[in-house]
Amino acid sequence: MMDHTPFTMMNGSTDFDDRTEVPSMPWFGMDIGGTLSKLVYFEPKDITPDEADAEVETLKNIRRYLTKNSAYGKTGHRDIHLEMDNVVIRGRTGALHFIRFPTSEMDTFLELAKSKGMANLVTTVCATGGGAYKFEDNFKKEVNMRLRKFDELDSLIKGMLYIETNNPKECYFWSNPTEDDHCEKCYYDFSHPYPFLIVNIGSGVSILAVYGPDSYKRISGTSLGGGTFLGLCCLLTGCNSFEEAICLAAGGDNTRVDKLVRDIYGGDYARFGLPGDLVASSFFAVHSFGHMNSKEKRAMVSKEDLARATLVTITNNIGSIARMCALNEKIERVVFVGNFLRVNPISMKLLAHAMDYWSKGTLKALFLEHEGYFGAVGCLLDFESTDS
Repeated sequence: MMDHTPFTMMNGSTDFDDRTEVPSMPWFGMDIGGTLSKLVYFEPKDITPDEADAEVETLKNIRRYLTKNSAYGKTGHRDIHLEMDNVVIRGRTGALHFIRFPTSEMDTFLELAKSKGMANLVTTVCATGGGAYKFEDNFKKEVNMRLRKFDELDSLIKGMLYIETNNPKECYFWSNPTEDDHCEKCYYDFSHPYPFLIVNIGSGVSILAVYGPDSYKRISGTSLGGGTFLGLCCLLTGCNSFEEAICLAAGGDNTRVDKLVRDIYGGDYARFGLPGDLVASSFFAVHSFGHMNSKEKRAMVSKEDLARATLVTITNNIGSIARMCALNEKIERVVFVGNFLRVNPISMKLLAHAMDYWSKGTLKALFLEHEGYFGAVGCLLDFESTDS
């Protein structure tokens, strides 16, 4: 775990600010992305008998509903395995619950929240991401909630530092990622992390160089991220969800779609040390989807193959940019986060292998258990009842 508390973010706040006002319950943090919305709910566990007596029935019902269910409607899900107990936020001890739903279902989410009585509670929700602006009026109109907006990169880093500090097994890497029989998930000591890169893979990708708890800069990014993968997969295979796309990719073979070095040279390209199976094992794709200019080969590929090739192409592009950024910044630890990596060991292992292979072991690809929830946690930590 990191030894960095108390830390000060770029906005000047700390974990231990003396604040005279505490926002009323319930406490929520939201990261409303272009594809997925992430909701963090803090459930207090240190409620005194007096507080329990004074608590309104609506608030009790909301707490019961959020903590006793793992699914909300057809598209909302609570990631039970990520729940964190005995964490302290604003002097209160409780549990953090992690909930996600497609941003396209925001109207359904708000209607469900309204049906549970949220509109009867005058409250503020801390929020980040583009959707904090896009849906601000909807929250006010439908559930009487005011969104307190926070910078998404500040929130990302603050949330990551907080969760890593409070979860000793948050950070890990993959050993032997290309060997199914020997691949192993290994926990990584992140107690002395600086400097490191964060590669945040959501609908798009942002890459940050972090030099200290209050010092970072955005150094690069790409619009080709998780949203691109899902959009192309839906177009090419007819799938309808990220989970379905990943499931298809797991059963596919991208070499039926991509041209490898061996397809051009008949084997390895020895002069530059390029192995014949280059697309499958590295960042430097020779011809992604290169076989698809042949009518005969198009007739031979499956939806699974197309999904796998799309996943490998997007992952390789992200990895290539991350590697160049690491070299330019002379940074050896690269932390990949974001919901693109959820239920997606294919991309994680591809990134782990390629970063190690092409750097000759000098770069380390690291991953975090809570992947896409850091922004929601970070703005929750900055939650104040005063006006923004």
